[in-house]
Amino acid sequence: MGQEGQRGFSAFVSYSHADKAAAQKLHRRLEGYRLPKHVAAQLAATTSSDDPAKLGQIFRDREDLPAAQDLSESVKAALQVSAALIVLCSPAAKASKWVAREIETFRELHPDRPILAALLEGEPEEAFPEPLLQGREPLAADLRKEGDGPRLGFLKIVAGIAGVPLDALVQRDAHRRMRRVMAVTGGAVTAMLAMAIMTFVAIQSRNEAQKQREGAEGLVEFMFTDLRPQLRGVGRIDVMESVNKRAIDYYSVQGDLTKLPDDSLQRYARILHAMGEDFEALGALDESLEKFTEAHRVTKSLLARSPQNPDRIFTHGQSEYWLGRVDELRENYPAAAKAYKAYQGKAQELHAIEPGTRRSMMEMAWGHLNIGIVTFKSGKGKSGAGHLAALAEFEKAISWFTRIAKNAPEDQEVKYELANAYSWAANVHYERADYWKSQDNQLIAVKLKREISAADPKNKDALYSLFIGQRALALNHEKLGNAAKAAGELGGLVEKVRQLRSSDPENTGWSELLKDVRDDYFRLRQ
Repeated sequence: MGQEGQRGFSAFVSYSHADKAAAQKLHRRLEGYRLPKHVAAQLAATTSSDDPAKLGQIFRDREDLPAAQDLSESVKAALQVSAALIVLCSPAAKASKWVAREIETFRELHPDRPILAALLEGEPEEAFPEPLLQGREPLAADLRKEGDGPRLGFLKIVAGIAGVPLDALVQRDAHRRMRRVMAVTGGAVTAMLAMAIMTFVAIQSRNEAQKQREGAEGLVEFMFTDLRPQLRGVGRIDVMESVNKRAIDYYSVQGDLTKLPDDSLQRYARILHAMGEDFEALGALDESLEKFTEAHRVTKSLLARSPQNPDRIFTHGQSEYWLGRVDELRENYPAAAKAYKAYQGKAQELHAIEPGTRRSMMEMAWGHLNIGIVTFKSGKGKSGAGHLAALAEFEKAISWFTRIAKNAPEDQEVKYELANAYSWAANVHYERADYWKSQDNQLIAVKLKREISAADPKNKDALYSLFIGQRALALNHEKLGNAAKAAGELGGLVEKVRQLRSSDPENTGWSELLKDVRDDYFRLRQ
């Protein structure tokens, strides 16, 4: 970075045409990123840049090339004045002769300058272009979710360009995220006001409508990707209701929604899913069903336009799932089973298109888990084939989740779902009066849930799941003849669940768990 003024570009981004969207996103993030003040101050003495906190210009050939007849000379000229080379690695990049030539040219021009390999998809051996594997080993950043992840992978690239320690950037990023979480509730109100203003401006001029819609929808996307999970994690469903209302108000003034671009409609469907999920958590199933039904209509229409689009298949699968979830909560198990089988069908379609991806494997696992749940619930209190069928589905789900967990042992979501599958298998054994097997499965589930809660102590959903498992273990102790131990464990659990419920009295799941734990405890004390 320090010599950017002399070389022209801080970095040159080399990528396959198939990875254009990822290249555009990375280009925007790099040019908009600001280094921490103390890092910029250290670099100020070695740079001629007016703003040492900025990385400087990043060259991306699809935008930065002049209208020259000799394209290769233009690329070579850009490589000549670039301080680093970033290679977006994927199977498509490995097959690209153009990417290979850019790597070779950069190495010839600058054998001492850094080459940063950013892994987008696939394993290194199937994604790294051959010239990248020759000579000095490149600095690598794994942008995949199962690797460094988008956030840490991006910071590795920044550190490589700027020539600074990664820790300095990670600490800055952690502080920034902490400030955002602390200000999240106040920020929500500000965001809502900004969205209302942008919506008003958008309808004033047709020429401005597209620009304003993109800005407003970007804000909506923030609220439902960054803001909403943080609110759920701390149990602020009340604030989420206000966020939901503002989001839906935005779409209500758009007129005929069918005229919106497909990406806008898909975002609208995801928002409906999120709103329906929040209503479901409050026990408002009629309102929840209304949102999920509308989402199903939208995603079905989008899928009909692009039946082989994996994102459309995935999103419509979520609509099928949520309709089944409402039927399950209403104990309409035949209807729930039908919806869950439709969801599993979408999971199979997705896995056929993108086999081995985390997303498709998770959908396959959830498909078995959901069918197992309604099979078990519909046959609860009975023995025989129904229980065995449910157990077979849970074991298939465990197998899928275990495969994913082996590839990503620190993935907390996978760990949570694996624990959930073991809990359901334990429930089947409990119902069949096989209390030892039930206890074995529940012990595995509780161990995983403890790890999840320890990794994120403020996540109250994780705490709730742990308490459910601990109650189930206590009931197993009772069935195995140790009522005193069961009562002792339940007595300690009552206060923990009470504290959880006090943080959000409107959460029906937490309230029901508190009642169940109290009833169990007093029953055993009699």
